Amino acid sequence: MKGTQAISVTLLMSFLVIATRGKDVRYRRQEEDSTQILTYQGVNKTIQMEDGDVYDCIDVYKQPAFNHPLLKDHKIQMKPNSFPVWMDTQTFPSDSFSQVQPSIIKCPIGTIPILRSNGSSTIATHNIDGLKNDMQWERAGLRYIGDLFGARALINVWEPKVNKGSQDYSSLWIDIENGGGQHTDRMGAGLRVSPTLSGDAFSRFHVAWYDGYSKKSCVDFRCPGYVQVHHNVGPGTRIQPSSVYGGLQKVVDIQIFKEPTSGHWWVSVNKMPIGYWPGGLFEFIRYKGDFAFWGGQVEGPTAASNSPQMGSGHFASEGFGKVAFIEGIDIADHKGRFVTPDKSRVEHGSSDHSKYTAGGFEVSKYIGMRIFYGGPGSMRA
Repeated sequence: MKGTQAISVTLLMSFLVIATRGKDVRYRRQEEDSTQILTYQGVNKTIQMEDGDVYDCIDVYKQPAFNHPLLKDHKIQMKPNSFPVWMDTQTFPSDSFSQVQPSIIKCPIGTIPILRSNGSSTIATHNIDGLKNDMQWERAGLRYIGDLFGARALINVWEPKVNKGSQDYSSLWIDIENGGGQHTDRMGAGLRVSPTLSGDAFSRFHVAWYDGYSKKSCVDFRCPGYVQVHHNVGPGTRIQPSSVYGGLQKVVDIQIFKEPTSGHWWVSVNKMPIGYWPGGLFEFIRYKGDFAFWGGQVEGPTAASNSPQMGSGHFASEGFGKVAFIEGIDIADHKGRFVTPDKSRVEHGSSDHSKYTAGGFEVSKYIGMRIFYGGPGSMRA
């Protein structure tokens, strides 16, 4: 029994070290006034969706990205010059799940949509975009260590419950990183339930990044840097409907990849390129990543002490249809191909097995690489 406990502790510590790669996860950010109201120039049109969301259509050349000092003379690239080639031949069975399309915002061509906060008259302040010194976190999923130029997967759509009134959030996420310690660049995309960020408990598509040089973490348009180009789909959009426990499963295809000629890191939803981070914004991930993560992540002031749900809120052992999964896990290699990662460079686990687990790892020609993950956190029934 003692031997089993020792092995469990060793595996847990191994996951923590690999997941953070020795980094200081207590990132610092510039303090911001939480009462700040964001306003933007170049509002062309305001759209209220049937679901109550309100978007401002902003002139693409007047979007927040160009407030960044490194992007003053940036020339917008409206679409990638090339896409990574899919090398896998697996087909995804249509009777197992269906793909969810993001909400379509009918902004005019030449503008980009920016979400206001839950239909309010002001644009979302996004005051939890960075990790403060007292932020807590937990992770469960799969990680890859090695050179890569992109990452993609089918993310199973769920709406994990987050404690009411909490500033915590729960993500179904893909991360790419490079660097070490505090000098680490990080970019990610996926689904997130964050009441403080969006004013509701819906699962929404978001992008986020951390600049290891300036020590600042940002989400969506809260900081300048991310360049949005698609006029119908953008960060903050709802991803609905969610999967049904024991019923039909929903997925969304998320991709991040480096476009070789421009050096930009593009984000794509269901193979629609919607925006990018210019490579020149980063010091350490400018040319490639050396670490990727796929799975669930919870962060916030009480994310470890009073943890929200992750994924479906159920442990990985319950399997398909009842627990969150990510499959078709690929990395982009130096030849511009999306390929299944080398299993010898892949590990999976959880930072706290009492709250979240990861399991059911498999690789096949039908589903590619897959992992189940999630759990109830501290929100026991």
